[in-house]
Amino acid sequence: MDLVDIYEEFEQMGLKPNILRGIFSYGFEKPSAIQQKAIVPIGTGKDIIGQSQSGTGKTGAFTIGILNNLDEKANFVQSMILSPTRELAEQILSVFKNIASFTKFKIKLCVGGTATEKMDNCQILIGTPGRILDMLNHGKINLAKLKIFCLDEADEMLSKGFKEQIYDIFQFIPKTTQILLFSATMPTDILDLTKKFMNNPIHILVKKEELTLEGIKQYFISVEREDWKFDTLIDLYKSFEVTQCVIFCNSKQKVEMIAQRLNDLGYAVSGIHSDLVNRREIMDNFKTGKTRMLITTDLLSRGIDVQHISLVINYDIPKSKETYIHRIGRSGRFGRKGIALNFVTNADSAQLKDIEVFYQTQIDELPCDLKLN
Repeated sequence: MDLVDIYEEFEQMGLKPNILRGIFSYGFEKPSAIQQKAIVPIGTGKDIIGQSQSGTGKTGAFTIGILNNLDEKANFVQSMILSPTRELAEQILSVFKNIASFTKFKIKLCVGGTATEKMDNCQILIGTPGRILDMLNHGKINLAKLKIFCLDEADEMLSKGFKEQIYDIFQFIPKTTQILLFSATMPTDILDLTKKFMNNPIHILVKKEELTLEGIKQYFISVEREDWKFDTLIDLYKSFEVTQCVIFCNSKQKVEMIAQRLNDLGYAVSGIHSDLVNRREIMDNFKTGKTRMLITTDLLSRGIDVQHISLVINYDIPKSKETYIHRIGRSGRFGRKGIALNFVTNADSAQLKDIEVFYQTQIDELPCDLKLN
């Protein structure tokens, strides 16, 4: 990890007055740890790899750093931010618009389902790799003067599903463009990969053993067999007063099955995965409290912030150890308290032990007298 200066107040960072106004208007009072370390280095023009656990303000860090270093009078794409999902791109757009609310920056979203006109009258472009690459290939986006390129959830963006698209996008980016990578997890193989396209980056990294989230209690429930999980879920929901919770499954089919069975029993729940076209409506219903349970794949494991989530249930133990920290980070955002429950069959016990060893944490069996509210 590189030694970087720490700024404990936003006022100490040399930020433009209208950016500061936007920060305080948005509700930020003091910078989080990643914001204290990452915002000012973005202004140096050097490449940056920033890692901090879920819910600690990474989006705010790169948003503030980017906005403070662009020219709101120059009408061309100066910065592009990519994220793996439409939901996360929309959330990043919201943070940018709020913090830029006292400026004249034009910020556009470029994801599946949005208009496909030329993106030549904005300074900031936020999107997903597939749509951005398609627009670039059709000459709808000009990145000739791109100043800052940011990959959010960089480890996923550089992994198997997106890597080829990201490499193709890099062909359109000037060699002088500053590269920012942000994520909660940055495996060694991904760090090695960054050497191919980053120029002596500043590393702002959190050690793996520090990644287990403070304020989130982790428990497991032994269910022995897969077909006992659903009844266990019903028993849990009857026993506890839960404001809102997210339930993670490893397949789209299981998401639909659980959502259907719960709806048939009269529970206000929604299921969401990447194949659904009404994802925005489903998320809005959950964020406004119309539905209290959201069943999802790992589509929502990264970055999505819903204020009232107090409970995350891993109906299935995640296939990847890195995904675990992203999932349970949906509760306890920005230091709030949260609980993560893991349904563990006999076949899952070794996988859960691997997670404990990987994060140097302990996941205890759920006590009978625990209150979840």
